[in-house]
Order: sequence, then C-alpha cells, then structure tokens
Amino acid sequence: MLSRVYSCAVIGLEGVIVEVEVDFSNGLPGVTIVGLPDVAVQESRERVQTAVKNAGLHFPRHRVVVNLAPAIVRKEGPAYDLPIALGVIMLAGFLPHDVVENALVIGELSLDGVVRHTRGVLPMAATARSNGFKRMFVPEVDAPEAALIPDLEIFAVKSLADLYDHLAGRRLIEPYQASGNDLEPLFTPTNFSEIKGQEHVKRALEVAAAGGHNVLMVGSPGAGKTLLARAMPGILPEMSIEESLDVTRIYSVADQLPAGTPLIRYRPFRAPHHTISHAGLVGGGNIPKPGEISLAHRGVLFLDEFPEFGTRVLEVMRQPMEDKVVTISRAKGSLTFSANFQLIAAMNPCQCGYFGDSLKPCTCAPATVTKYQKRISGPLLDRIDIHIEVPRVDYEKLSGDRVGESSEAIRGRVQAARDIQNKRFLMNGSSDIVCNADMRVGEIRQFCRLQDEGQSLMRAAMTQLNLSARAYHRILKLARTIADLAGSEDIQSVHLAEALQYRPKLMMG
Repeated sequence: MLSRVYSCAVIGLEGVIVEVEVDFSNGLPGVTIVGLPDVAVQESRERVQTAVKNAGLHFPRHRVVVNLAPAIVRKEGPAYDLPIALGVIMLAGFLPHDVVENALVIGELSLDGVVRHTRGVLPMAATARSNGFKRMFVPEVDAPEAALIPDLEIFAVKSLADLYDHLAGRRLIEPYQASGNDLEPLFTPTNFSEIKGQEHVKRALEVAAAGGHNVLMVGSPGAGKTLLARAMPGILPEMSIEESLDVTRIYSVADQLPAGTPLIRYRPFRAPHHTISHAGLVGGGNIPKPGEISLAHRGVLFLDEFPEFGTRVLEVMRQPMEDKVVTISRAKGSLTFSANFQLIAAMNPCQCGYFGDSLKPCTCAPATVTKYQKRISGPLLDRIDIHIEVPRVDYEKLSGDRVGESSEAIRGRVQAARDIQNKRFLMNGSSDIVCNADMRVGEIRQFCRLQDEGQSLMRAAMTQLNLSARAYHRILKLARTIADLAGSEDIQSVHLAEALQYRPKLMMG
C-alpha cells in the first residue's frame, strides 16, 4: 500500500498543492523520482537516503518510486526532501499511513537529517489554509513566516529525527506561537530634517508621496538627488497588514526575506545599478523570478543615473508603470508578478553633469547634451508626472543650524491626503484604486473637474506645451493630489498652476 504526503510548489507568487506518493516496486534497490522534477529534486534521492539512515532509521532495501503529482506542474528546489523521507518512513512501517492527514510538509534535508530553510513558505502556508489543511510542518527557521497565516497550526521542525519522534508520540513538538516582537526595517530612510535647503524639491516629493506619482529629478552631481530619494520612504503612509503580506510574499518567493524578519512592515526601497539586465529589472529566467520592479511593490524604485540604463531595459518598464503588474511569458506558460511601485529617477542634465549649473561651466557640445537627454524616450517621460530641477545648495544653507521639517510631520499631511482619496474611491465603489496616480479616465472625469478659470488655464497650457492626452490626464491627477494636500474639495487654479510647474522643461534644441 503506497504512502501519501502533501507538500507544495510555488508557481509565480502562488502555491500549488503537490501530492508526494511513495511506493515499492520490483527491481534493484534505489530511488526513482517522477512527476516533472528538476535537478535539485532529483538530487534529493541521495539526501533522503543518508538523512533517514542518520536519523537512526532503516532505509528499505527496495526499489522506491516517488511520484510528485500533478505531473503537469514543474517541481523545483529541495523543499520535497522532508515529505519524500516521511513517505519512505511510513511505507517502511515505522509510522501509520494516516499520521500526517490534514497536514502540509515542506523542508530541505541536510545529510545529518537537519531541516533547512525553504523559500516561498508564506505563499505555501496561504495555499495550505485555502485548501483546507489544518497543520503545517516547516523548517524551524521558517516557522515565524508561516505563522503569519491565521487558522493554521505551525510545527517548527529542527530535524527528521525530531519529526519522527513527534509523529510516533515519543517527544511532541509544541505548535509554534508567533511573538509580537517589533521588527527591524529592511531599509532605514533618511529623515527630511537632515536635508539642508531644496525646499521646492521636498514639496514635490511630498506631492508625489500623497498621490503615488512618479518623479524625475534633474541636477548637477552632488546636489542631493540620491539623498532626497532615500528620504522618500520615510514620508510614505505606513503599510496596512494586507500590503505587508503582499510585499512579504514577493520577498519570500525571491528568497530575499532578511533573517529574523518574517513580515515586512516597511515600504521597500530598491536602488538597482544601471548595469542591471532586462531580466534583473522586470523579472525573468528559465523559471521566472520577481525582478527589482516587483521587489519594489508598494514601495519606491530608485533609478539613479537614469539615462545610463539600457534603452531596452527602460522601455520595458512602460507597461508595468501603467498596469501595475508585469507578465513574463515563456513557451511553458506565462506568470504575472505585482509591480505597483513608485518610480523616483535621477539624472544629470548632460554627460559632464554641469549643463545649466550656476557655478561650474559645462564642457559638453550642444549636440552631446541633446543626445544625452534624448536617451530617455518621450513615451517614458510622459509616464513621469513630476519633473523637478535640483540646484546646488549654497554655503549659507549648508552651514546653517536651521533644521528642516521632519519626515514624521510631512508623513502626517501625506496620510491625511491619502485618507481623503481612500474615502473618495470607496464611496465611488473603486476599491481597487489606492491613490490618485491610479485613477483611470472615468475617475479623472468624475473627480478632476475644473472651474472656468482652471479650464482656460488648461486650454492655454495644452496649446503652449503641446501636451499629449496622457500628459493632460496626468496634470489633472497631479492637481487633484495638490488640492487634497490643501484639503480643498475643488481643484483651484493655484493647484493647477503648481501641477503645470512639474512638467518637463524644454531641453536644448
């Protein structure tokens, strides 16, 4: 009679229940694994045999056949070691066959039987609960992560021998109890009070945070663009528990959860280098994994030296910036990863960095300046709501003792503006929209009505700035955010005027 243990595979960001069936067949002693396993799963034959022996149990001298069902789902990684070993032990008669009923088992085995960390535990635990499982046996190090899912009894397993003793009733493992310890942030943002000067840039970032708008900062080297970008997460609203679980799931699948941080409570800040590959930024690989834009989900993606990124790398971001998801298609199928990030980009105005600088002359030829600035395409620039120049800070401001407004004070205003937006969208039944930047044409028509004065200002701007339809809608969304920050029900002409200030300035012709 074959033994059956349930485990889980992760496809994209979702879990799929895997049935691990173990049976004996005629033939020379050995282990055969079928059911579309990858190399890491195939190698579990050696790990399981040695771990069972080192746990003080006898590995049966039969031909053991392991089937991982459904066979249509590709199985990757070493997470099936523990369920396979358990299936063999049950089949050999050391444990009854129904001992792991209603339980999901995952874990990699070392040769001495110790159970090691497995990636993707959070989506696996969520899948276990949604499929009616009551218990889950996970590696000890991953128990805090699995315990984030309610109504699921988690058992932290140190070794195969401990699990065997527990199931045999000799030495029970107590269900894991989550502790309420405060967790360390992934990234500690700079406080706005530490940044001297740049008041108009801070104001632009406050507007961006309040409405979820993308920003491009242009300025000479050393003006403080990177410092300002690193302060951005500190003024964003705190994440809800749903957002935290959403972000943690991505980090769990990408195996980038920091040790001792089962739940990410702080908004991510990702700053990839400009040499990053297309797959590194948007995700990919033979078995697609989340890229930097997915790791920045619900947080900030900072691209420094914006024009230095490869043209193809930048252009591929256009669709995720609009749709808030990235779909990676392969011959075997397509996967969708969340990518609702806020883009903060920074660039020098030219190759030497000093075009338009008040003190240092630019050494670039006019054609070189134009060529450098045109590395970023019009359609991509059109998707960035706020374009802001970052001038160099003068000596008086740098050396002065005056402390700027703190990130906490700015975050208070940002949170108030977000609360207004949430209330507005909920009343309208648009619960899928989080902030003003997410508004579609229907919501813009409804919530961004202009008065007569604003209409004439917008008409003049459309003609003079030669705005596209997308740019027109983005200005309205930006004006709505500025009005929300001011606590105004209507968009006044002063709000629209500030929104128009954030359009890109004419570059050198």
